[in-house]
Amino acid sequence: MDNLTHSLAGAVLGQMGLKKKTGLGMATLIIAANIPDIDAVATLLGGVQHLALRRGITHGPIAMLVLPLLLTGIMIWFDRWQTKRGKRPADRLPIHKGWLLALAYIGCLSHPALDWLNSYGIRLLEPFSSQWFYGDSIFIIDIWIWAALIAGLWVSRRREKKGLRNWQRPAWTSFAAVCAYIFANGLITGQAEAEAKTVLDSKASAVAPDDSRDTVVANPLPLLFWKREILWRNESAYGSGAYDLFGGLVLNEKQRIPDYGRFLVPQIARASDDAAAFLFWSRMPIVKAVGARVTVRDQRFMDPLVGDRFSVRVNVRKDRLARPAP
Repeated sequence: MDNLTHSLAGAVLGQMGLKKKTGLGMATLIIAANIPDIDAVATLLGGVQHLALRRGITHGPIAMLVLPLLLTGIMIWFDRWQTKRGKRPADRLPIHKGWLLALAYIGCLSHPALDWLNSYGIRLLEPFSSQWFYGDSIFIIDIWIWAALIAGLWVSRRREKKGLRNWQRPAWTSFAAVCAYIFANGLITGQAEAEAKTVLDSKASAVAPDDSRDTVVANPLPLLFWKREILWRNESAYGSGAYDLFGGLVLNEKQRIPDYGRFLVPQIARASDDAAAFLFWSRMPIVKAVGARVTVRDQRFMDPLVGDRFSVRVNVRKDRLARPAP
């Protein structure tokens, strides 16, 4: 998810009452909710190598254990540094080391939980396993989640400033609403994928009874949470479609995967660091050749609005396009 969502999530957790457990509680929650994205420095490498580096080791179990410890140490040092300089705010609560560490863990763990929800992918077990996991339920920037979190945060803060009782309630309501929204979107994705799989399996069985190995992804869309972009592929073809919770499923004409689209992948991965990184990240690679120039895209990110941000190009000998690489 985007960093505004992560920050709002940390702030809402604080407004639910957690910020009153210790001094610097709110700051710790917000920073912890974003800290796994320190891997964003990988974007400085240029090209698409960052695709293979992001959402990996800083989102895995070792990072989830170590990062909160480091953040807690930094926050304790900061509080002491302000105290020595006479700059510590008078209304700040005393530091409770146990609660500060607990909040650092809560905020940090909220990050991979949210990142898992979209179709971009996250390696939850890195470095023990490089497997990618996908929730396919929420678009990477969800305006409705923004609205719910901002509303809960704003109302809760207003009630707190007025000294009203139960000022935490709006934040709890916001949290519950977002959880319900995520659960409902998971059901929509599951229904969309199940319907698409049923249609594809019936078509496959009519042509080749033993061929029903389609991969189906219901890709979330911005704003239109009740709709999904349907993406599917098997060994010989791929296609797309649309699902509407209220209008049903429509699948477009399939497109054949050229023979070279399968056997060229290992050769493409060896062609450059960018190509290797892209194919490591890609969930549904599509290979297209024009002469000796080969372009690899990911089926999830082929919208023209995305441009070339999720693609890589390499040169391949023309004779390699006609027969499998030895």
